This record gives sequence, C-alpha cells and structure tokens, in this order.
Amino acid sequence: MTSLWLLHSLLLLQVHLSNQLEDNKIPPSLCTGHPGTPGSPGAHGSPGQPGRDGRDGRDAAPGEKGPKGDTGDPGETGVRGLTGDRGDPGEKGEGGKAGECAVAPKSAFSVKLSEGHTLPLTVGDAVGFDKVVINEQGDYNTETGRFTCKVPGVYYFAVHATVYRASLQFDLMKNAHAVASYFQFYGNWPKPASLSGGSLLHLVPGDQVWVQMALSEYSGFYSSTKTDSTFTGFLVYSDWKNSAVFA
Repeated sequence: MTSLWLLHSLLLLQVHLSNQLEDNKIPPSLCTGHPGTPGSPGAHGSPGQPGRDGRDGRDAAPGEKGPKGDTGDPGETGVRGLTGDRGDPGEKGEGGKAGECAVAPKSAFSVKLSEGHTLPLTVGDAVGFDKVVINEQGDYNTETGRFTCKVPGVYYFAVHATVYRASLQFDLMKNAHAVASYFQFYGNWPKPASLSGGSLLHLVPGDQVWVQMALSEYSGFYSSTKTDSTFTGFLVYSDWKNSAVFA
C-alpha cells in the first residue's frame, strides 16, 4: 500500500510542475533580438564518390577509306610439314593406239667352196667362198669373199674346212686384224681331215669380216661332192636402241 501511495504522489507532483512551466512561456513576438555575427567558413568536405558512367554516345558515320599501306617484309620460312597420307589411286587412263609390229633386225649368211675351185696362194688374200647357201640380206659379197656389217651388234662366225693334200693355216679377220687363227697338219693321209673354229665379234656398220690365208704353203682347203669347206656368220643380238621396228 505504501508503494502505491508513493507512486501516486509522484505523478501528481509531475503534473503540477508541468502546468507551471506552460504558464511561464514568453510569446515569440516579444523576444526578437539583433542578427548574429556570420560564422567562419566551414572546412572543405571530403571528395565525393565517383559518378556513374554516362550513357554511350550515338555511332558516328563511317569515315573514308584510308590509303593502302606498304607491303610488309616476307616472314620467315616455316617448318617443313609432315608428309601427307598417300592419295587414292587415279582412274585408269585410256588405252593407247596400237603400235607397229616390231620386226627384229636380221643378218645371216652361209657360203662354201665350189668343187674344183682354185684357191689363192698369196698370203693376205681372202678365201673366195663362192657358192651361196643363204645370203638373204646380201651382206656377204661372193666377189670379194668379205662380209660387211649393216646392223650393229654381236655376230658369230664359224669356219669349217676340209683339209686334203696339204696342211692348212688360215686367220679369221676383222678389218685389218686377225681375231682368230687355225692350223691343221696334213700327213699324207689317205682320207681328208677337218679343221673348224668360230668366234663372237662385236661389229658396227662398215666393219668387214673374212677368212684369210696365213701361209701360202699351208693352203689345204678342199671341197668335193662328198665334203665341203664352209664360212658362216649371223647376228646374235643388235645394238640398235632408237627403234624396235626394222624393215
């Protein structure tokens, strides 16, 4: 009870004091004074925050095209690239025109001594094989006893001699040189003996080949109806390379 009374007393005292203050107020119109002295300038304020970015301006009209610049210096050569993959096979080409039929060059002859033919006895003379067995190209001359090359290449020449009544020695000649020599002794035998030989020779057009007597006293070439002495030659292969067609 004491507390409640004390609280009530305090409230009444506050209300009384408040009324007295209201009564003691002076109207503003009765209290006008002289203007005060201007104050000193205030200190500078701190910098303000940056402003926001302005809006983008409108696009200007395109300018005129400038002059062409000078050509620049060549750059350095780059590193060689890797080898690419192999390409696909191309299409098969058209067939070519049919060529001419190749005809191999030919040269061959075979001749022999006719029966009772008189042989030369002078050293260095060509033996005149005068009876033609085959000479289709005409490379052997029966008048001179010599073969003349027309087709360059390798030839084989062979001589078969029947030896009778005398010993025999002869040379196979190429131009002015003996390339092979042959000899057969005859010892008064009742029947003929034989002497054969051959050689491969490389010839060019114009070369000549023939059989030549080596010694006049050894001239025992013999030919009859039962036995012959022959000289044969033929082309083994040609050196012609420019064309495979020959008439």
